[in-house]
Amino acid sequence: MPFNLPIALTWLRVAAIPLLVAIFYVPNSLFSPFEKNLIGAVIFVLAALTDWLDGFLARRLKQESAFGQFLDPVADKLIVAAALLVLLNMDRVQVWVALVIIGREITISALREWMALLGAGKSVAVHMVGKLKTTAQLIAIPFLLLNDTLFGWLDCAKLGTWLIWVAAFLTLWSMFYYLKKALPQLVGKVD
Repeated sequence: MPFNLPIALTWLRVAAIPLLVAIFYVPNSLFSPFEKNLIGAVIFVLAALTDWLDGFLARRLKQESAFGQFLDPVADKLIVAAALLVLLNMDRVQVWVALVIIGREITISALREWMALLGAGKSVAVHMVGKLKTTAQLIAIPFLLLNDTLFGWLDCAKLGTWLIWVAAFLTLWSMFYYLKKALPQLVGKVD
């Protein structure tokens, strides 16, 4: 298993998950609700930045690896799922949104694994719609975690809710895109 700076950043994202969850369960005597929201949002934003940075560094430093290509999306899915479950517990996101996003991640991960076993993994390689989905999630979640008003006028809860609905729509769209790409192999009609 290789270890380099990009992989270290990915592991850092995985390590941030328990911190993200735990901050919302510390006593209010230690951190106020606002401070918890702010710290949680900052942890998530920093983790999201490492998602971009680890890929950039891997390409720039020519340190791309099969393990890094495996771990990076796993780290992304874990931190998004953890954040959604925290938000669900705090009643800041609807159950259907969490189910759509987490369910899609499980479905497409299983589909990619199966397609790789068939030797057709390239047919479900990452596409722009999947990247848009991820971007929408990574923007929406910090607003929902912050759950406050910024600059005296920006309602983070409302903006985050609209953005997570957009992310849920893009999530479904990307799932159907990947399923359509895999359909020939799913029904046994390989071109």
